[in-house]
Amino acid sequence: MRTFTRALGAATLAGAITLFGFGGSQPAARAADHGDAPNVAGEQSADLADVYWFVDPNDSTKLVLIGTFRGFIVPSEAVNFVDFDPTTIYRFEIENTGDAKADQTIDVTFSPKGSAASEPQTATVVLSGKPRQTFTAPTTVANLTDTPNPPTITNDTGTGISFFAGEVDDPFFFDIPAFNRFVASVKAGAPDVTLFTRGRDSFAGYNIMCIAMEIPISLVRGAQSNNVVGVDMVSLRKTVKFGKNGVITAGGKGKQLDRAATPAVNVALIPFARKNEYNAASNVEGAKNVFANDIVASLQALGANQAAIDALAGVVVTHGDYLRLDVTKANTGTGGGSTVGSGFPNGRRLGDDVIDTILTIINNGSALGDNVNGNDVPLRDTFPFVAPPQQPRPAGTVDDNTRN
Repeated sequence: MRTFTRALGAATLAGAITLFGFGGSQPAARAADHGDAPNVAGEQSADLADVYWFVDPNDSTKLVLIGTFRGFIVPSEAVNFVDFDPTTIYRFEIENTGDAKADQTIDVTFSPKGSAASEPQTATVVLSGKPRQTFTAPTTVANLTDTPNPPTITNDTGTGISFFAGEVDDPFFFDIPAFNRFVASVKAGAPDVTLFTRGRDSFAGYNIMCIAMEIPISLVRGAQSNNVVGVDMVSLRKTVKFGKNGVITAGGKGKQLDRAATPAVNVALIPFARKNEYNAASNVEGAKNVFANDIVASLQALGANQAAIDALAGVVVTHGDYLRLDVTKANTGTGGGSTVGSGFPNGRRLGDDVIDTILTIINNGSALGDNVNGNDVPLRDTFPFVAPPQQPRPAGTVDDNTRN
């Protein structure tokens, strides 16, 4: 660890984040963060998937923050599974001073589901600070018709935040089996890139729960000189009490079950036996080298050189695992933006092909991809940018769009 510590000063943040893709991709992965540990496998409402963080391509004074969770919802079960859990707190932690400690939080909680499937839940959004700012917003109701309901968007005048919560098509695209098979071939000493000719998106045809916010930069930037703003997402389970007649109540500050920011940290770098522990830890705890030896050992076992190890550990450990974004970089284009050089690892846009970036680094800089190059349905060009949810297919449909 002495070598790791000495090298941190030489590693720039941008270079470290880029190398992070190399380290995060090597061991077998289930997804960016879908189902990454035993605890969340049994707590689907708290199972975080992906975080997206980018400058709004339609308004450069605003940032778009998207968190997804409870993945692999089949369209025919939307009415049953699209239920925002009232016992879970969904927290976005904002870091704007360059260290591992969160400087602001945005908490989102939901009211219980009503007696009718067509009744929206109510989201309560609370921004930390003095005085605290809060507002409420209805969710978008899922249905089983051929056409999904349009997104319900709440524009809060007090904070300037636009808010959406509902079921959407999962924006992540990735061939999980091909990736895992390729990683196995790398570890066996005989990398086989032909495994990627499979080219099947494991997330095609499936929906996921989503919280999205369009946020004024001035609200999260902190000091005006802070151009880089980081974010992560954590899920916390309240204390649950079971009453009579099936009534469940929940209260308290909540216990952390999962966290997500930069893709593939827990999935790829943390040993299975410590995944629950990692998900329950804060970035401040991680910065105390609690998981550093495990991260280094994982990279060494896969042949990562010392420069990659030092840079990766410097980002994940020293600065905390935040998805960091330079808010001064221009971002324009369709589907949430496509400006070259303005996406991952500078934040993360919906269309950023993070897997191809990772594979190219694994392949010693030679271009390599998984032949899954975009979402299976078009993204929106305006907030909330995510695509509408997949709906049950009409009678006679042979291809349901899944690509397992």
